[in-house]
Amino acid sequence: MVGVFRRSLSFPNKALNRPSKPPISHHTRSISLPCRSHPLISQLGDEITELKTWSWNPDNRTSAWLCDGLDRLKDVHDSLHDLLQLPQTRELLSHKREWVEKILEDFLRFVDVYGIFQSSFLALREEQLAARVALRRKDDSRIALYLKSRKKMAKEIAKLVSTIRCVGPHSFSGSAFVSVADTELTGVIVDVVEVTVLVSVALFNGISMAFGSRKSSWTALTVSKKAKKLRVEESIKEFQQIGEANMRGLRKKEDEELRVVLNRMQELERCMADVESGSEKTFRSLIKTRVSLLNTLTE
Repeated sequence: MVGVFRRSLSFPNKALNRPSKPPISHHTRSISLPCRSHPLISQLGDEITELKTWSWNPDNRTSAWLCDGLDRLKDVHDSLHDLLQLPQTRELLSHKREWVEKILEDFLRFVDVYGIFQSSFLALREEQLAARVALRRKDDSRIALYLKSRKKMAKEIAKLVSTIRCVGPHSFSGSAFVSVADTELTGVIVDVVEVTVLVSVALFNGISMAFGSRKSSWTALTVSKKAKKLRVEESIKEFQQIGEANMRGLRKKEDEELRVVLNRMQELERCMADVESGSEKTFRSLIKTRVSLLNTLTE
């Protein structure tokens, strides 16, 4: 009898006889910046270093030096604005809401003080033009009003120094940084805040000390000398050249002496126009940077 063989529907397990395939490698896309510095971070770091070097030149505190610092600060904020446009940056900061909100408070303070400075400085420029007319007419009473308004503005700007110095490292928490990318990005933002304070103090102190009262309220002679030295170092040169002594007793001054004062006034007006332009550009860049930071929380 012939045997009948039925075909089985099951398949032999041949995997045991085949060489095992290498495991498939799965790559997970990182949502944060790569460990290697992004070119924008490197560029921003270089600009910050150059700005710190700029501040180490106390022997040449002129309006040109001050405007150079303001221009450099604007470049720093423009670079930070570009960095904040990167999707990786926005993604990383979106997970640090509390930290970003503290930075936003600092930038709001920057915007506020620069807005106040712009208003005060514009008013002073108008007083400056009126004072030049008064000089030609030898109008002592009008010059007295100008000097009074100048001192008032100096006090207002001096208050901005105290406000701006409240911005600083107290706003940042090291425990929030959990990766190299976190530390690199947040670190460079901290540095931007630091140099913004640095340039702002140089701006506000340079003008308020030059236009403020020269009388010292210190009783100790040694302390008074130190205060005087500090005033000379931080004051902007062109803003110091026209003191009260140059503008008192106009009717007794010779025409040549008045001509010298008028020439200095015209030079001062040019310097003030340059400083106003530089501070206006910085003011706008601060607003732009703050909007970019705010977008990281709202998008």
